[in-house]
Amino acid sequence: MKKLILAVLITFLAVPAFPQLLKFGIKAGAETTTVPTYSSLAGGSNATIDALNKAEWGWHAGVFLRIKLLGIYVQPEVIFASQTFDYNVTAVQGNPATLVSQKFNRLSVPIMIGFKLGPLRINAGPAASVKIGSPKDLITDPNFQNLYKSATWGYQAGLGLDLFKKLTIDARYAGGFGKQKSTTTIGGQSFTFTNAPPSILLSLGFMF
Repeated sequence: MKKLILAVLITFLAVPAFPQLLKFGIKAGAETTTVPTYSSLAGGSNATIDALNKAEWGWHAGVFLRIKLLGIYVQPEVIFASQTFDYNVTAVQGNPATLVSQKFNRLSVPIMIGFKLGPLRINAGPAASVKIGSPKDLITDPNFQNLYKSATWGYQAGLGLDLFKKLTIDARYAGGFGKQKSTTTIGGQSFTFTNAPPSILLSLGFMF
């Protein structure tokens, strides 16, 4: 993951040398993600973890570089994203539920490959992602702490629109190549957690 980020940053530094082939841009937007769920391993009912909503909104912002190459373009990006998921947690059956907000920050490096049909763009590509910081509240298992810091791989695909040679609008679907699972314990009951929910990303950008 570190080598990938370094390679992307070096490419960004090459922009002034090839102004006709390379364009630098900034982007920001919103994304909606399916809320990760916790499932009881033993099927017990002493403790429960229930998501308040099926999906939550978050935000993202970052930079991108568009490289023209033989009729197509390659667009590496470095994006910071943040989302918060809300859960009702009951540690002991019969006790009132406690609202827990769990925040996830991540750094993503998608590399999009696509082509243009007039102002319309069609693109897709792999995306590496690593969580930043440490999860709190629900996550207490040491093994999950290690998993949280590891890189994950997925993909993004979608449509874009370029306006006035400066503005960019993008809508993408993002998913993972595999699901990462770990466990946490609440009220003496073990739960498994899936950490690869799909997302829909909407963003607005500006090219220099």
